[in-house]
Amino acid sequence: MRDPAVSRNVAGQLSPARRAADLRRLQSERFDVLVIGGGVTGAGAAVDAAARGLKVALVEARDLAAGTSSRSSKLIHGGLRYLEQLEFGLVHEALTERGLLATRLAPHLVRPVPILVPLPGDHSVRELPARAWRRAYYGAGVAAYDAFAGVFGGGRGMPLHKHLTRDGARRLFPSLRPDVVTGAIRYYDGQVDDARLVVTLARTAASLGAAVVTSTRAVGMVRQAREVTGVRVRDMESGTEFEVRARTVIAATGVWSDDMSTMLGDVGVRPGLRVRASKGVHLVVPRSAITGDAGLILRTARSVLFVLPWGGHWIIGTTDTDWRLDRAHPAASASDIEYLLDNVNTVLDRPLTTADIEGVYAGLRPLLSGEADSTSKLSREHAVVEPMLGLMLVAGGKYTTYRVMAADVVDRAARRLGVNRPSRTDQLPLLGADGFEATWRDRLDLARRHGIQAGVLEHLLERYGTLSFDLLTMIQAEPLLASPLAGAPEYLAAEVAYAAQAEGALHVDDVLTRRTRISFETAHRGAESAEHAAEIMGRVLGWDAAVRAREVEHYLARVAAERQSQTMPDDATADAARLGAPDVRGFAADRGALPT
Repeated sequence: MRDPAVSRNVAGQLSPARRAADLRRLQSERFDVLVIGGGVTGAGAAVDAAARGLKVALVEARDLAAGTSSRSSKLIHGGLRYLEQLEFGLVHEALTERGLLATRLAPHLVRPVPILVPLPGDHSVRELPARAWRRAYYGAGVAAYDAFAGVFGGGRGMPLHKHLTRDGARRLFPSLRPDVVTGAIRYYDGQVDDARLVVTLARTAASLGAAVVTSTRAVGMVRQAREVTGVRVRDMESGTEFEVRARTVIAATGVWSDDMSTMLGDVGVRPGLRVRASKGVHLVVPRSAITGDAGLILRTARSVLFVLPWGGHWIIGTTDTDWRLDRAHPAASASDIEYLLDNVNTVLDRPLTTADIEGVYAGLRPLLSGEADSTSKLSREHAVVEPMLGLMLVAGGKYTTYRVMAADVVDRAARRLGVNRPSRTDQLPLLGADGFEATWRDRLDLARRHGIQAGVLEHLLERYGTLSFDLLTMIQAEPLLASPLAGAPEYLAAEVAYAAQAEGALHVDDVLTRRTRISFETAHRGAESAEHAAEIMGRVLGWDAAVRAREVEHYLARVAAERQSQTMPDDATADAARLGAPDVRGFAADRGALPT
């Protein structure tokens, strides 16, 4: 539990001093709940357990949201396509969570984004019955989507859908080819910076007293007979290993979930679930490449394709293919990129080419293994199992339903601990949410008072909420932090300093890839920003010239390896190219399963 004399914002700072203190806690205390995994589900579980008054620790091998949780389509959504698969419970659950995030838990991070469902066909007379049927069919689906979210009330967080003619659709999205659509239906879902949400969750857990330590890799289970009593971890920054004692251990390790069987193999324990990794690739192009004021959702032969506005950019994705290669650094191949361009170009009046691409990112969805050959047909339901006393595994699910997954696994841990306190995270605003609506309403006056442009303050509020005042205080103390970061004018130098000072960022890659999204929002992929970022971080973290140079070298090598991988024809060659750059944390085991 945090000291009541310390504010939530201060208690939630993941500073260098806080990391050192939390490392000492890991070695000296016994925790009620130890969470392995700093993705959205693990961070959510840490918040849930800490909010129940339990003593909590979270360890993450790399960085917060370093895996799947920073590489999504940036949507908080119910999954319109799951209605066709008759997964009504999943859709309703996800839409309920979408409403909570957009209205109560994280309104500073989750906001509505309009999306068009184009109605295909031509305007010939013989097509009239088919056109009417398609509009009725798609319209019924979107109407059901709205109904599952709750037709009326502030808890929806999103406007209702609307039918559009072809001309109406093209007014909203002029880049739509007029010969391939007969109209559209506009609906709304939530958009989020996925990595920022995870960082905010981790900081919220820390504000409730949890020890949150990144760059601490779980390398084995500590057992007494057939009961797990802790985890052996390695501090990847120093190389030291030690044991963390815990009454229960929650593994929220996503596509690494099956590796628990490796850790427990000597006692013949099976994990009780299997996870398949499905690769999703996204392209990022400049806003000028497509003319439109809404997103698109399109059907393809193998997946659902989104075209989503993202600030001064568009995100186009995703693929949905089995992935059995390196899980730490999934690679996008030239064939993935070609697939996305070919499919999006079927509806655009000016076809996109590889020359339009600013950035590419690939992530892995952890899907519960089933009998379906195609990963796109696997359910997005989640599962919680206890393969050994004291060890809970949670896997599957959707980013949007992280809070439900977290509550389910912590419920199981609480029962084992004899704690009868229900989850209350549906009522707990995340850091930055308190007072956000009033601050947003008064943003023009606030900008004048702080002597900054209104657009700059809006940028900060949409990324930090009311924590923006922390950055404004930093800028007042050091005005040079108000200048843009080199090569990335959309971001302030203060954001890099704040990432190292309060958000647990330990490396340049953490800042350029996750605390900001410079790695895929710029044509140079962050290469022109790395040296400036290292200089700013170095002042906070005490780096000398040699460390700064090493950080820049690692980042540039990563960018070069990713660029090369994206020219390779298939997964195997792309994976080999991507692995040409070592991880900045020096993982020897990143190429395979977790070591025992």
